Amino acid sequence: MEGRNQTNSFDFLLWGLSEQPEQQHFLFLLFLWMYVVTVAGNLLIILAIGADTHLHTPMYFFLASLSCADILFTSTTVPKALANIQTQNRSISYAGCLAQLYFFLTFGDMDIFLLATMAYDRYVAICHPLHYPTIMSLRRCILMVTACWTLTSLVAMTHTFLMFRLSFCSKKIIPDFFCDLGPLMKVSCSDTHINELVLIFLGGAVILIPFILILVSYIHIVSAVLRVRSAQGRLKAFSTCGSHFAVVALFFGTVIRAYLCPSSSSFNSVEEDTAAVVMYTVVTPLLNPFIYSLRNKDMKGALVRLLRGKVSCLWGQ
Repeated sequence: MEGRNQTNSFDFLLWGLSEQPEQQHFLFLLFLWMYVVTVAGNLLIILAIGADTHLHTPMYFFLASLSCADILFTSTTVPKALANIQTQNRSISYAGCLAQLYFFLTFGDMDIFLLATMAYDRYVAICHPLHYPTIMSLRRCILMVTACWTLTSLVAMTHTFLMFRLSFCSKKIIPDFFCDLGPLMKVSCSDTHINELVLIFLGGAVILIPFILILVSYIHIVSAVLRVRSAQGRLKAFSTCGSHFAVVALFFGTVIRAYLCPSSSSFNSVEEDTAAVVMYTVVTPLLNPFIYSLRNKDMKGALVRLLRGKVSCLWGQ
């Protein structure tokens, strides 16, 4: 095909968060604040869990892993978007774009797998409490998280390698603020049929299978909790699952909208897609620390003890 760029030395242009020049300063400050709060909040969760021996349980081990994945997930896209707004330069190299795509898919899928793992952990704790220490041993928890990292890396590698086979024509403006599968395929001048099939089947499996497993786990959890005679016992069981279910609903709702719902190429559709992507790439990692800490007494206590310890150390100096 004439005009096809066969080299890997070109740059893409990112559509960004908004085309309106007067909104750029506001968007920069907003996303900078959201990024700083996201990293600080999730880092506090990790430090609090690591410092408090009472939280050295499978549930909090998975929560710390989720916070780590959220920091990496957000750091894959937001700093580059902030740099582009500040420098007014929306370009990203071909190699940088594919690297961003790989890490974005890895950490994004890791969030999905960890949410499913956390749902399984709650299912075992509530439905099989006597066998919980045996089933959710430290060794098995580490194996589960390792398996999640391995699977997400393989899935991300598959999508990224398939991108290498595509060529891109002169118009290389990606309709998003980072490099993602759908926007990249839209600007390719190659046949993307194979990439689209892999995205539908592999991507659909990565999203829907964990989502179905989470729903099945919660059906069993709700059924088991309703059989508890004590109202206080039912409330305690639901409180341990409420925060997780809130995160699942927010995250999967926006992911399914972004990846599994068809969209047109109109300007309004691009803005809607960008809003959905912002929800699960920026807003959900931002809200996770607040949801888990505000609804969890043990987590709030650990955070208070951690912060008091830091303040005491500062005063001691």
